[in-house]
Amino acid sequence: MSIGVACLARKTFDYRAASSLYGNIQKDLACIDAVDFTFIDDLVIDLEDAISAAKIFSGASLDGVILISGTFHLGHLALTINAALRKPILLWALEELPYDGGKIRLNSVCGLNLDASNLYKAGVDGIHYTIGDSVDETWIDAIRINRALESAKIGLAGYHASGFFNIDVDELDLYKETGIMVEHVELTDLFHHDIPSEQLSYWKGELTHFFDTSELSDEQVENVAKLCHGIKVVMESKDLSALAIRCWPEFASMHGIAPCGAMSILQSKGMILACEGDILAAATMIAHAAIGAKTPFLADFSQVNFDEDFALLWHCGVAPCNTWDGKCKRSLDTYFAAGKGVTAGFVLKPGHVSICRIDYGRQSYRIFLQEGEGIPMEKKLKGTYLKVIFPGEGTKNVLDKIISNGIAHHVSMVHGNYMEAFKILAKIKGWQVIT
Repeated sequence: MSIGVACLARKTFDYRAASSLYGNIQKDLACIDAVDFTFIDDLVIDLEDAISAAKIFSGASLDGVILISGTFHLGHLALTINAALRKPILLWALEELPYDGGKIRLNSVCGLNLDASNLYKAGVDGIHYTIGDSVDETWIDAIRINRALESAKIGLAGYHASGFFNIDVDELDLYKETGIMVEHVELTDLFHHDIPSEQLSYWKGELTHFFDTSELSDEQVENVAKLCHGIKVVMESKDLSALAIRCWPEFASMHGIAPCGAMSILQSKGMILACEGDILAAATMIAHAAIGAKTPFLADFSQVNFDEDFALLWHCGVAPCNTWDGKCKRSLDTYFAAGKGVTAGFVLKPGHVSICRIDYGRQSYRIFLQEGEGIPMEKKLKGTYLKVIFPGEGTKNVLDKIISNGIAHHVSMVHGNYMEAFKILAKIKGWQVIT
């Protein structure tokens, strides 16, 4: 992604010190991975400088812009740059330098305050700010998410699952809000592909390496292997960022297996696959992956136990197989559809987890956010799952938030802490945060 950076200043303050600090900032920013920075090398001091900077930024296809308050400066500088771009803005003030002869040298925070007030009163929403010696990388992560969604193409294989009205989307409204394009795929498209013998052998080998397949017939193992190949071909040929699959009821009856086992393998290799035709779940998983979260797991709040104060984050057997706890037996089980449904079965690894859903309800988008702690448990169920507690908050309060706000019943869960960037994204997009 691409971010523009300019440092605003005024010569009545110590602009030479600001210029020196800005030089160090440029070096630090250049070390951040996967960001192409467009720097305005000289300080932006007067209106002509701002117009020149705006022209440079306009030709750079920016995803966001950082305006550094090097010193206090005049308010038309930020407004001029914003008028030419209309991109997310980070306002950044520097720490005040030691006083020199009784005079404040930078007055940087006041400059930030002026810009924020001007932009707000001009109707510019979603401004984020930071004060300090280093950039707020959570804002950069929010821009990563925004960029990933704007460039995403999500395949919808079939439709959403029967009766799951709450995960439906208006495709053009989704495009307007996020930039996501939806590409329709027939369920049969996932199967009608010739598979070279070496590919068939490879996918069979992957299945038997990661899973105990003793419950499956040879035909089921082969069908799962063929489906791995078919999904991969469709995603690559259509250049899909993610694929949401209507995985029942037609799948097993038409093709002899459910897709869960294949999805578990493919997701462990970095593909983003969502169950039951849930496009917004796929979008949330894309967002998680954009900020470095590994192999998101689409899960339900399937069981809550208020006495023991935990929730079971479960789904029918689709979690990426590399999220396994390393202890239980990973298996492929004939779970659904009268023994036809080949699903993965294992307990997920414990640890800190972040839970998120980009959701839609009552004509507006919102983001549900929650963090918790996954704790060890024995393998007692079919499917893939993790027992999660919510220290300091409690399971009932978490469930109350989900139910009272009508949040859809699928969430993206990842290991690690990935909360703050979504809050900034919501500010940029004007979406409600439920947390």
